Amino acid sequence: MLSFDTDGDLSQNYKFLIGAVVPRPIAVVSTINENGTHNLAPFSFFNAFSARPMIVGFAPIRRPNTGEKKDTLVNIEREKEFVVNFVTEDNADLINLCSNELPYGESEFDFAGLTRLDSEKVKPPRLKESPIHFECKLRDLISYGDHAGAGTLITGEVIKVHVSEEIYDNGRIITSRWRPMGRGAGNDWFKTDSIVEKTRLTKAQIQK
Repeated sequence: MLSFDTDGDLSQNYKFLIGAVVPRPIAVVSTINENGTHNLAPFSFFNAFSARPMIVGFAPIRRPNTGEKKDTLVNIEREKEFVVNFVTEDNADLINLCSNELPYGESEFDFAGLTRLDSEKVKPPRLKESPIHFECKLRDLISYGDHAGAGTLITGEVIKVHVSEEIYDNGRIITSRWRPMGRGAGNDWFKTDSIVEKTRLTKAQIQK
């Protein structure tokens, strides 16, 4: 087995993370730019952390070439709110366009030809092409540095959930209906078209 220290090359550390932590769910985060336009960006350093309160989090890293903060982080620091949308097989190509580094203030919604929906409790819009929307208020910001590659953990309290009727049944979101996609290493993406069920062994199971 090969062994590596992690105090050196940013690129090596990043490749280990994206190659080992797979598949990763993708948060498609919508925020408001300072000029009032709408930013939309995908992040695969993303997960859920609490059910009550309902907390999700993601971590944009500083730009590897300049060390600058990404637009999403700048907007959330100022506005204290955001919306998490999701990637499906149907919208993945358009979401991928949103990873382009547009000049600050230009809207990825417009660039990718995606559709805005008004949110109910926060100012940033929802993404119509996503079957699930989490409206979030900022909960925590934890910075791991101001150098290139350093991440900032952003957690948000989900204060409103929207789910398409087509993927919802008897209190559950049905994975096979909304066909989510995740990220892997490099340019790899994952489909969820091969689902295996295993009975959980914990005594109290809130998913039943």
